Amino acid sequence: MGRHVLVYDAPNVDMTLSNIIDGKPTPKERPDLAVLGDWLVDRADEHDDVEACVFINVAPHVAGPLRGWVLWLLEQGYRVFAKPKYGDSDVDDDMIDHLWARYEAGDLAEVYVASNDARAFVDPLTTLANRDVTVNVLGFSEYAGGLSTQPELTFIDLEAIEDLFEAPLPRVTLEGLPEQGRWFEPTGVLGRR
Repeated sequence: MGRHVLVYDAPNVDMTLSNIIDGKPTPKERPDLAVLGDWLVDRADEHDDVEACVFINVAPHVAGPLRGWVLWLLEQGYRVFAKPKYGDSDVDDDMIDHLWARYEAGDLAEVYVASNDARAFVDPLTTLANRDVTVNVLGFSEYAGGLSTQPELTFIDLEAIEDLFEAPLPRVTLEGLPEQGRWFEPTGVLGRR
């Protein structure tokens, strides 16, 4: 029996989705966190404690619109850490602090970090892995840098989680191509100068 903890870096995942779709993600293009919660619970043993946390940075102009999403997350069983967004403020250190607090509690068996921010997470997650904690990173391989290649970490592409997205994302990834090949469709108009 052990504790399984998910920390979900909402600003980073949303920013990465913006890069993938070349625009602001809509609810249809964002991952379904109810599906992610089910997936997380299914991966744990029945006697494990499972905790899922979403970390958000809240700019004053989005506080109202985000309230409904936060209430929905709470109803889904997620804990939510919300921090005001000022300048370059971020939630990365808060996520790491939370993981270390769970580690210090003594029963941390497995962590899942949903982020593509290799700069913030490679070192602390590698340290956790070297202390006998199973560390999984959930992200997009083409944006995750060292998080997707670090030998101590298990990388899981978010799109590989069944039903997490309503429709396939328009990604240009050359890893894992099917043997028969794959077409990539143009995003611009031919001959336009």
